[in-house]
Amino acid sequence: MNNFKDEQLNQFRVDDMGKDLTTNQGLKMTEDEFSLKAGERGPTLMEDFHFREKITHFDHERIPERVVHARGTGAHGEFQLYESMKEYTKAGFLQNPNVKTPIFIRFSTVAGFRGSADTVRDVRGFAIKFYTQEGNYDLVANNMPVFFMQDAIKFPDFIHAVKPEPRTEVPQASSAHDTFWDYIANNQESAHMVMWAMSDRAIPRSYRMMEGFGVHTFRFINEQGKATFVKFHLKPALGVHSLVWDETQKIAGKNPDFNRKDLQEAIDCGNFPEFEFGVQLLAEEDEFSLDFDILDPTKLWPEEDIPVKIIGKITLNKNVDNFFAEVEQVAFHPGHVVPGIDFTNDPLLQGRLFSYTDTQLIRLGGPNFHEIPINKPLVQFHNNQRDGYHRQTINTSNISYHRNSLANGTPKTVSESEGGYAHYQEKVSGNKIRARSDSFKDHFSQAAMFYNSMSEHEKKHIMDAFKFEVGKVKSKEVRQQVVDMFGNVNTDMANQIADSVGVNRPEGECSKYSKVSPALSQANTVKRPDTLKVGCIICEGYNSEEFNAVLNALYDAKTTPEIISSTLSPVKGSGGEEQVPKYTFTTTDPVLMDAIYVIGGPNLDDKAVTEVKRFIHETYMHYKPILVSQNISMLLDANMAAQSGVTILDGNMQINKFINDISMHRHWDRNVNIIATNKQSGNQNKTLSLK
Repeated sequence: MNNFKDEQLNQFRVDDMGKDLTTNQGLKMTEDEFSLKAGERGPTLMEDFHFREKITHFDHERIPERVVHARGTGAHGEFQLYESMKEYTKAGFLQNPNVKTPIFIRFSTVAGFRGSADTVRDVRGFAIKFYTQEGNYDLVANNMPVFFMQDAIKFPDFIHAVKPEPRTEVPQASSAHDTFWDYIANNQESAHMVMWAMSDRAIPRSYRMMEGFGVHTFRFINEQGKATFVKFHLKPALGVHSLVWDETQKIAGKNPDFNRKDLQEAIDCGNFPEFEFGVQLLAEEDEFSLDFDILDPTKLWPEEDIPVKIIGKITLNKNVDNFFAEVEQVAFHPGHVVPGIDFTNDPLLQGRLFSYTDTQLIRLGGPNFHEIPINKPLVQFHNNQRDGYHRQTINTSNISYHRNSLANGTPKTVSESEGGYAHYQEKVSGNKIRARSDSFKDHFSQAAMFYNSMSEHEKKHIMDAFKFEVGKVKSKEVRQQVVDMFGNVNTDMANQIADSVGVNRPEGECSKYSKVSPALSQANTVKRPDTLKVGCIICEGYNSEEFNAVLNALYDAKTTPEIISSTLSPVKGSGGEEQVPKYTFTTTDPVLMDAIYVIGGPNLDDKAVTEVKRFIHETYMHYKPILVSQNISMLLDANMAAQSGVTILDGNMQINKFINDISMHRHWDRNVNIIATNKQSGNQNKTLSLK
């Protein structure tokens, strides 16, 4: 990555390859296997400084885990503007389309511990650090545009409720338990966010295939001092796509690092993830023109009412060199802003402006976390702050106070016209009061709008998620409260949940909200085959001509074919050439693939047939594309070939169809019940040999 931040980090990078072993003081050592003892079988001596240094460092290697967003990964990249935003903001990095701004992004889950799985049902963090020439700007975003509460004072309560229950510390990384749903039923401002959390948005296929939202309403300020309300958006170039629930649970066991590895491998392969950076803009005079309060963090701005203006692109093009030094030590803060970007009175945002600094102080050992290489701004910083844990700056001046004559009044403040930061002069008045505006009291209209906007399969997934989560709640009273609450969102949905979890259907009239926002449905997202993994199952004697035709088409479509066979030994085709498998049936699984192509071969034995049928079955049940060669089509269950996204290969037309099927990701109109029906009727194909 050719940018200033990478050059800045170079001074901190150390390659130990080929170097002599030394202590942290630079002393070369003759031995690193044995501690210093009084005789070969004697006690270790206290004077062994090398042992003490090594063990002491090891004992202190770990820093406190993040309370939330503990499980994550990150990557470096760059941001480039499409058009100047000078009309709206004086932020330097939003002025010149020819300037590339280095960035660092950290993706994360929220509720789980650092050792939890990637694919759990949860909100995903999407935090970006822009290393601008005016200082660091942090956009601390999520993959959902709203949040569980309206006021930050309730954040500890919510996190306590969603974390594992304190008596047993289970379940891990899951909200399917009593305390979470008790909180939700008694804090109904959470209704909208819960709809998102129960939707497919909570189980993204990849960090490269999820949206990012700034959540809060911020302000842009231009050179003339004019303010515009703004919400931030990040839209993935590959579209917004998700796993299905059964997959997430299996992937958590098969590959708990699924999303981490996906991001790292994509960047290593040169498939650099891209996100378009957009803004929704609302003139200050239109603050009260909508049917909700724009400062309410449980509300979104429907894109059909306020379009997203795409203003730039983010590209992730470099993996980290050291996970701890970069991903674990990176410190974000919504209060890290630059001139031209300011806050609003969103009460959740206001609380975060305090909380994030307080968090970094305990995690990173003191007030100098800004000097850690991953957090250090590109521009030099000068102020009167001194000392503290882990201070790296060596201040040579004798002056550490503001008003002075010995240093001619420096470091000095600068005016707003010279680039100094000045807060927007919003007029504020009112009595000191612990209360909430009446404009924040509608909790269900946008929750209903979200549900109304979903496709039929997305609605089913939401209902199934509720049935699973609420079905795990032991308290019948809490289950009843949840059902009654979500009767305000959609009566039919609540009725089905009630029937499933063994409580009464909600009483009263049907939910009264009818508004929709098509932009909220993943069914309307971009659909491309790029980077999707296609498992290609082969065995000795496979048809070389057919295989090469399919493989070339897959590469042309920019998918990622991965060869699977019974062993990792080279597999010879009918034309004499060999393919080296990447995986065996033991080392991978159909849930880790986005599609499968089964070509088999004349030497497909009974054990391999069993594995192939397992791959076909799982792929089919998860609505993913399947391509099988004509000569092994009998491995498909009865009537499976007639279903959407299933293709029997007998020419180029079928190859093109398969590529198109991959582009669609999932085939929701497929009848997955035919497999169960076949088993019940005894018509399932028997295991057979194709020798």
